[in-house]
Amino acid sequence: MDRIRLLSATTADRIAAGEVVERPAAAVKELVENALDAGARHLRISLEGGGVSRILVEDDGAGMSAADLALAVERHATSKLPEEAALFRIATLGFRGEALPSIGAVARLVLTSRLPGAEAHSLAVEGGLKGEVRPASGAPGTRVEVRDLFFATPARRKFLKSPGTEAGHAVEAVRRLALAWPEVAFRMEVEGRIVLNLAAADRATRLHALLGPDFAGACVAVTGAWSDLDLAGMAALPTLTRATAAEQHLVVNRRPVRDPLLRAALRVAYRDLIAYGRHPVAALFLDLPPELVDVNVHPMKTELRFRDAGAVRGALISALRRALAVGAGEQPGAPPPAPADWSATEVDAGELAGFAETQPALDGPLPSPGFQAQRPAAWQPGLRLPPSTPRPEAAPPPPARSDDGPLGRPVAQLMDTYILAEAPDGALVLVDQHAAHERLTHEALRAQLLEGEVRSQPLLLPAVVDLPAQEAERLREAAPTLARLGLELEGFGPGAVLVRALPALLGNPDPAPLLRDLAAELAEWEETTALERRLDAAVARLACHGSIRAGRRLKPEEMAALLRQMEATPRASTCSHGRPTWLRFGKAEFERLFGRR
Repeated sequence: MDRIRLLSATTADRIAAGEVVERPAAAVKELVENALDAGARHLRISLEGGGVSRILVEDDGAGMSAADLALAVERHATSKLPEEAALFRIATLGFRGEALPSIGAVARLVLTSRLPGAEAHSLAVEGGLKGEVRPASGAPGTRVEVRDLFFATPARRKFLKSPGTEAGHAVEAVRRLALAWPEVAFRMEVEGRIVLNLAAADRATRLHALLGPDFAGACVAVTGAWSDLDLAGMAALPTLTRATAAEQHLVVNRRPVRDPLLRAALRVAYRDLIAYGRHPVAALFLDLPPELVDVNVHPMKTELRFRDAGAVRGALISALRRALAVGAGEQPGAPPPAPADWSATEVDAGELAGFAETQPALDGPLPSPGFQAQRPAAWQPGLRLPPSTPRPEAAPPPPARSDDGPLGRPVAQLMDTYILAEAPDGALVLVDQHAAHERLTHEALRAQLLEGEVRSQPLLLPAVVDLPAQEAERLREAAPTLARLGLELEGFGPGAVLVRALPALLGNPDPAPLLRDLAAELAEWEETTALERRLDAAVARLACHGSIRAGRRLKPEEMAALLRQMEATPRASTCSHGRPTWLRFGKAEFERLFGRR
């Protein structure tokens, strides 16, 4: 091992730069935050090559003098900390003085700035080497151009994704800042195409523009005021959910964050209101004295440390529950206080499963001597069931016991959601009809995919689905892959897609929620993910939208058909999201429940 030695200033700066600029999106975020801190009211951002070839950020903020311009590219030089004590009450987005020197250490950087009523000046930095400040021409404000990002650290370039993926991350970073600063106009272009064009507006108008018309039509206002905390924003009713938590926007003192404490509070507030595996949509803005929150605990400043985390968590849960109760038409009385140990109240999936017997694995057809799976022609997986008639006073007699498989014969439907069946040995079997049908649809789609591609059904009239611009772009780029899944679509302007065909097995679902969930699924894909895993994840999402829902009343013969197909379907013990599709309660469980043993 070599002796300890000091690194050269250039090497040290490039290592430090990696903590601030890990990808083009990070550079864009830092530059936009600088512009906002400078009081900009109009921002223009342009990307080429996903931000690797070129990033341009122009603002009409305060601008810099020639002397300030020379200092701006020095490490730890900042105008945002007038004194050391200010580090403990940060009121700006940036404060470390690292963004510009970090970018200049790994790229070719050109700064042009002008104070109102003064002359413009320009400064170039290339791979950490600073040039001279020179006179230039330019409008009041600052113009930052970054070219050849990571040319000085080529190893980092190898870890970047495709230009489209990198641009998507950058657009999302700008989108979150635009949501937090509605009074600022944002215009963003990617490869010459406008992806964001937001005029200055009030908060509600900006939220509706960024979160879409579905959110605007299904949200409630969330407000609250405490001694040291103000809360405002909007949250979607439980009828509008997403496949991921990507549309949970949390802003603290004008800073977009992804703080785990706040996200957990949001999850607790919606507990028992939305389905398992779904995520609420919300945009919440918290304001509190800067000395009560530490923003310097994460390199990207996306996580926080609150001085009184319990009070913040309780306030958020309380305000959300109150708003959701009002949205549901309930009396806006005082909501129940959050439990002292709220994390311990999370639903434990084992609470119910612990009462059940050990289930036989449903990784293939259930063992049953002489049993032959039957697929009634009247009902196939994925097809829409015919509308049910009101439940008759006396149900028709059950099928003959000789036709019953290991899951038994259906006896009743509970809450229009669960099928109650009696197994041949007398055990009680409880089936979640949506979870079970989701698995059947998933396996049927998977079988078609293995044969080549999923069979599609053209729509009689193509459907236009409006989406946020970045979601529409993700779907457009993934169109060739989605075509293998029976979903035919094409771009229809910057914020919409045209759907021409859907997988035939899904029947006739509403394409809008399906596409929103697929767009969220695409955002989670990494380029290193195998195509087979990507397709299977998308198939699972399709299956969820093509399955019978909880609350759908079934006829006895439909329930029996569902049980028989489960017995003949691989992996039928869980749905596509890993939840159990059925539970079995035998004599021993009932004896324990009633204290007989």
